[in-house]
Amino acid sequence: MIKRRLYFNGRAGESAAAAVATMSSALVRDEAVEWEMRPGGMLVQKRGQNVDDPAPSLRVRVAYGALRYEISVNSRSTFGELKKLLTAETGLQPGEQKLIYRGKDRENGQYLDICGVKDRAKVILTEDPGSKERRFIEMRKNARIQTVQRAIAEVSMDVDKLAEQVSTIEKSVANGNKVPEVQITTLIEMLMRLAVKLDSISAEGESSSRKNLLGKRVQKCVETLDVLKVSNAGVKPVIVTTKWETFDPPPATARWEFFD
Repeated sequence: MIKRRLYFNGRAGESAAAAVATMSSALVRDEAVEWEMRPGGMLVQKRGQNVDDPAPSLRVRVAYGALRYEISVNSRSTFGELKKLLTAETGLQPGEQKLIYRGKDRENGQYLDICGVKDRAKVILTEDPGSKERRFIEMRKNARIQTVQRAIAEVSMDVDKLAEQVSTIEKSVANGNKVPEVQITTLIEMLMRLAVKLDSISAEGESSSRKNLLGKRVQKCVETLDVLKVSNAGVKPVIVTTKWETFDPPPATARWEFFD
């Protein structure tokens, strides 16, 4: 078997080395990204061309699952600005989006033209997995809050009805009218049941404040009934009697006048 040996100290070696150096520099230019800070504080890709020249508009085709969008955008826009335009179409916030171009995730501050985006170029949009999980957690949290609010609202409606009855009894006792004691006792028991039901509701935040206010209202109604129970025991029942008016009976005989 004949073995061939390559020597890179000759012209052939110099040509091969030059080719390798050219390829390496091209890869470095493609991967290296320089950044600069905009006056507003946004970190963007550093531009190496004259930004005073008018920039053409591009029609970027965006694939989002089975959906397709065509977005008109300035060629010197950033991928972050493209995300803002896609928010109106997809409903996804910029922080929930990932844009992939030529197989790479693109940063918000990278410019379209510097990354090689041409007219009618295809960009793939995917939803950030972390944002999807956060949205799912937020949906579960909102559903739990709505369930708690409905439960508190139901108790509040029942308390409203019983509070009206407490007010009626209070007015009746204040006017000196005795109320059956069983009516007061029954109201107290019903209010205590609502207090137990309210206490079993696990609430937080605004719902917790509403729950506490409703609990104080129930307690106030019970305390009012306890006071009315004592006052009502001292009220004497009113006995209504009717005084009849008597009239004298008419005379038994009538006086007649005679005519000739």
